[in-house]
Amino acid sequence: MKRSLIIPVENQVRELDAKLLLACIAARHGFSVVIGSRLEISFRIGTFPPSIYLAKSMTARSLKMFRIMRDLGHLIAGWDEEALIHPPAETYFSRRLSAEAMPLVSHLFAWGRENADLWRQYPHLPPDLPIHLTGNPRGDLLRPEMQPFFAREAENRRQEHGNFLLINTNFSFVNAFYPDQGLFQPVKEPGEKPRYGRAAVGMERRFAEGLRDHKQAVFQSFQQLIPRLEQAFPELTIIVRPHPVENPDVYHRLAAGCRRVKVINEGNVIPWLLACRAVIHNGCTTGVEAYIMRVPALSYMEKGDPEYDHGFYRLPNALSHQCRDFAELKRTINSILAGELGAADGRERRELMAGYLASQDGPLASQRIVEVLEKIVQESADEPLPPVLARAGARWRAARRRLSKYIKSFQPDSKYRPEFQRYRYPGLSTEALRQKLRQLQAALGDHQALEVRELGSHIFRITSDRSS
Repeated sequence: MKRSLIIPVENQVRELDAKLLLACIAARHGFSVVIGSRLEISFRIGTFPPSIYLAKSMTARSLKMFRIMRDLGHLIAGWDEEALIHPPAETYFSRRLSAEAMPLVSHLFAWGRENADLWRQYPHLPPDLPIHLTGNPRGDLLRPEMQPFFAREAENRRQEHGNFLLINTNFSFVNAFYPDQGLFQPVKEPGEKPRYGRAAVGMERRFAEGLRDHKQAVFQSFQQLIPRLEQAFPELTIIVRPHPVENPDVYHRLAAGCRRVKVINEGNVIPWLLACRAVIHNGCTTGVEAYIMRVPALSYMEKGDPEYDHGFYRLPNALSHQCRDFAELKRTINSILAGELGAADGRERRELMAGYLASQDGPLASQRIVEVLEKIVQESADEPLPPVLARAGARWRAARRRLSKYIKSFQPDSKYRPEFQRYRYPGLSTEALRQKLRQLQAALGDHQALEVRELGSHIFRITSDRSS
């Protein structure tokens, strides 16, 4: 295997910048990196040379692609994009890990000690599967030395919107882009027992119903919160940023009845955090990101359930100022605006964060991951490719899978419909990607020339003169 690396991106606004940082460092170390839309990469998987594929999950839904990639000669390593904030262990295992998929993974990269310890509890973890305590590229972007990457964009946000509060929503379980992507599908008859939606896969019904009720209550409280905030703070704009797979329509309807509420879901959240006066959330990863960057974050907990507030969503809520009602939220915001209160802090919070996210100082997580990838290449140098018939069969299965996804894209509420894929991965031009790479290199102090070539729809290859 040569130094070839495939980095798939599912949700562009959440993942792309961090994975570009990883690609930049990997290219600097001589890797030829393919990066782009996860769906488009899966469609073309048979056209790439044997590579290391960086998976973002190890669920049962990954199994078919993992087997295709194995038979093509690719090695699979990766992390779980959802492991930083997760439900209780048994629910997490049934939702996010597959006993059949895990043996096809060669290496795992943990966000931190808590993530590594969680994986080690998994009954079906292969005994020889290495877990590397590297941290995650998304954590790299939160570090002070990487902030210049977002400086211009953050200033543009300030110039465009003035002083604003940021509301990050996290309600895809009950407000999914398509209804059947939520925890439960809509019922057709009164009194009918709702069937599981896609988000409830792997959950016990009691947990899923409790989570639905919790999320629905918090969702409703946020719908009431948005116009109240506008009235309480007439000098501020309210920016609502929906979750990447949420249906934004309800927020647009709310904004239509307000004067200073805007619904915007463009770009990485980090420049928005750097530009805002404070961020308001409930159980959202944004609370963790804001804490690390020392941005005031408030968890609005007027409604909810302690089982979920302090269980599933313990980390982001614990790292934020917790506000139990609107009066407390208003007082806290006023203290922040007056300069009397900053980001949540304290020894317990620092110790909690240290256990969840590695590489907050020293070498970047991306650098540590690339060092492991180099060892994987060295160790696999003499491994033979799968037999010709196996590779031919894998290409045929990949083509058949692509045709199946294309047919499904015409079905109502299919996640493969073009409008949903554009919402989740709007794409960017070759020049825009080059500009992002230049900004990343400037933040890294790296002057090595990188070549970017578009391979197809939303797929790029990044190389340097060291790439083989």
